[in-house]
Amino acid sequence: MDRELAPELIAQSRRKNWLIGGIVVAVSVAGLIWFKNILKTSVEAAKIRTAIAQTGPVENTISATGEVIPAYEQIVTSPIRASIRRVLLTPGTRVRAGQQILELDKSLTQIEYEKIADQLALKQNSIEQLRLKLNKNLYDADINDQIKSLTINKLKAEVSDANRLLKVGGQTPEDVTRAENLLQIAQLEKKQLENDLSYNRQSMSASLKESELQAQIEATNLKVLAHKLKQADILTDRAGVLTWVNEHVGSAVSEGEMLARLADLGSFRVDGSCSDIYAEQVKVGQPVIVKINETSLRGQITQIKPAVQNSVLQFTVELDDNHNAILRPNQKVEVFIVTNRVSKAVRVANGPAFKGKRKQFVYVLTSPNIATRREVELGVSSFDWVEIKSGLQPGEKVILTDLSEYEHLEQLTIEK
Repeated sequence: MDRELAPELIAQSRRKNWLIGGIVVAVSVAGLIWFKNILKTSVEAAKIRTAIAQTGPVENTISATGEVIPAYEQIVTSPIRASIRRVLLTPGTRVRAGQQILELDKSLTQIEYEKIADQLALKQNSIEQLRLKLNKNLYDADINDQIKSLTINKLKAEVSDANRLLKVGGQTPEDVTRAENLLQIAQLEKKQLENDLSYNRQSMSASLKESELQAQIEATNLKVLAHKLKQADILTDRAGVLTWVNEHVGSAVSEGEMLARLADLGSFRVDGSCSDIYAEQVKVGQPVIVKINETSLRGQITQIKPAVQNSVLQFTVELDDNHNAILRPNQKVEVFIVTNRVSKAVRVANGPAFKGKRKQFVYVLTSPNIATRREVELGVSSFDWVEIKSGLQPGEKVILTDLSEYEHLEQLTIEK
């Protein structure tokens, strides 16, 4: 006995039939559109862009990116260990030479300066005391030497008297010998005193020199600290624009820590980067074209960084016109590195029609409403021009629009 199908099964079967039918219709429509396009042999004039082949120079370039950087940027560091008391200027401010950027708390360094000044005064006082003491010792030694000279003269007289009395029998030979020994002892003592006097003079000079050198070191330390205290006013030494300032009031800063960056916006350079696959083609001294909107600036590579990071090669470009008014700090620009140049070539303005192949087809206008497919051989190319080695003559008009969907056609009709 036949049973009736469930309503759910019937609905599912109907949905399946509708789905199959929809797919068939979509495929049919797509096929008709494709077939229509295959048969299409014309294009509207308003949808195409053309250029005339001409003779001129063409440069082969490598595309890169770049950023405009001030040619001169000063880093202002803290000359002392201190804390930030007050920020007077903010980033982006144009400054003139001699303006104060921020104020530091210099109290600790001021105390250290006063301590060194007291140590220097104490050292200078010690030098004066040492000089007085050494002068006294030198004076005493000189007096003793003079006294010893007088004693020797006296002993010489006694020896002379003893010899005279010995002749008349008033003295014995032992008395004469004793007098002569006393004279020799006095003469030796004088030599000792003279040696001590010479030593004291040299010792005095050396002791004073050592103390004076120590005082000179203290004075130099004091002068350095005074210079650091003066630098701690954090003044600009030239006109420019502040690009960064440590604005954390109250925070401690160490000696040598960066406080601000000052850029001179009178001149600029470009820091560029490209893929490392071009590393062998990029060299110092190569010409470079920097494109900013519709303006092109010329320059050359002056430095290539030796390290490659994340497959990126970095280099520096010095611009011929580094004062151009269009340049702005941190501005992103297009950079084109010139690797080859043909001074006289048949060239066409670069456009979507050129795919970068050595040989390809383009459409050339042979009459106002007919474009004929033609094979051309390409040479060097830049963002502006493509060199045509063969297939075109100067004065012929080429379609720059991408017409690859019509490449199966020998001719195209241009509809007005």
